[in-house]
Amino acid sequence: MLTAAMSRHTTFRYCLDPTVEQLNSLARHAGAARFAFNRCLQLHLLARRAHKRQTAVPVPWTGFDLINAFNGWKKTAHAGRIITVDSSGSADVTATGLAWRNSVCQQVFEESAVDCGRALKAWTDSRRGKRTGPRIGHPRFKRKGRGLPSFRVRNKSPRKPTIRVGEGQRPRSVTVPGLGVIAVRDDTRRLRRLLGSGRANVLFATISQRAGRWWISINVEAADMHPAMQHAPRPQGDSGGWVGVDRGLSAFAVSAAGDGTACERFTDHPKPLTSGQRRQRYLARAVTRKEKGSHNRRKAAARLGKHHYHIANIRRHFLHKVSNQLVKTHDRLVIEDLNVRGMLCNRSLARAISDAGWAEFARQLAYKQQWRGGALVRAHRWYPSTKTCSTCGCARADLRLHERVFTCYTCGAALDRDLNAAINLATWAEQHSAQVRDPQAGGPVINAHRQSRSGRHLRVGETGLNDVGTDVRPASAI
Repeated sequence: MLTAAMSRHTTFRYCLDPTVEQLNSLARHAGAARFAFNRCLQLHLLARRAHKRQTAVPVPWTGFDLINAFNGWKKTAHAGRIITVDSSGSADVTATGLAWRNSVCQQVFEESAVDCGRALKAWTDSRRGKRTGPRIGHPRFKRKGRGLPSFRVRNKSPRKPTIRVGEGQRPRSVTVPGLGVIAVRDDTRRLRRLLGSGRANVLFATISQRAGRWWISINVEAADMHPAMQHAPRPQGDSGGWVGVDRGLSAFAVSAAGDGTACERFTDHPKPLTSGQRRQRYLARAVTRKEKGSHNRRKAAARLGKHHYHIANIRRHFLHKVSNQLVKTHDRLVIEDLNVRGMLCNRSLARAISDAGWAEFARQLAYKQQWRGGALVRAHRWYPSTKTCSTCGCARADLRLHERVFTCYTCGAALDRDLNAAINLATWAEQHSAQVRDPQAGGPVINAHRQSRSGRHLRVGETGLNDVGTDVRPASAI
């Protein structure tokens, strides 16, 4: 068997086709994962309260400590006991522990404890300012029917894997510890070839229920892609070949080179949320008309959930199609570092921006370019790619959103608005190619520059738009 260096992580997702007994077992494992998470969180809260009264009491914070705490609890009388009373009236208490703990895979309890530890760490890091992004709240107890039923099992031994794909005469099957062989609806040939040639190892598998079906996501550690599928390395000092990709709403994406050559223009965006808005209103109205807590309301909510899941699949398929075409064609791409979260505050464009999936598109471009040995950089947020003329470099401050043709007041050039922005992005990357990081490092090329008028003052060492020369001022008409 061939062996190769594992340097990338990818996931294969399949739709399960379980039997009636396996359906009950899947639901049992998902319930056990939810129970273990809630119990670990309760053990942590009880330890924190006891620690306030007596500081010698340890508090489990990490996943390893929570695993030990749960394993110690599940065998005590607090987890389960049997009380027997004889004829004389004396009672005898026998500690049985968690009686049903052997009916599910023990890894489900461990992984739920690890998830609880990660949630606690995210909360503490967010409070201390060590975690970027939105503020993370304290972990809450999971409730049946509210969250996503799911659980995770890990492949602990790569030499003797417990998670196997296509075993025996059933190529469309997956073997999961505690559940046995489960049939899948999709073709597993690609994953079986990777595992058979030694170019991938299974790390763990996550089983979840979405839109009334059970899905399995197998996370594998795979080797690099074949050299024929990777981009050829460019010579040192070569600053050309950059292609700018401008994301928009009328045209989903427009790519162009720095010399003004238009590459691709994707205008066939399906806009699934907008096209399915009428059916969504009908299904949502049907949910509100049902009595709360009734079976009919639960069925109506399931139909609405299937509709949302269908919309997400249409959007995801289109994003993968566009990102694959761009990554296979160009080895150097540059996009804008858009503040998508801030753009969603615009009530007139929030739905269209959410339907476009700009953030997910950028994420797909990043990891796919890294797999193929290409480069992806992000122009800083305040670079006026749309308002700058790609011919003379002059900027317009009065450019409105409805103007689809950019007309320069200085040189008189007139071209498509999105094409002009893509050309400017490619030019920006050629000028800043010396600052491009190693593709393995990832991340943006430079830090985003804050506007001088946003906030009270700039932080120490932070540059504004005036310092870098990207502040847009009205150009005098000639």
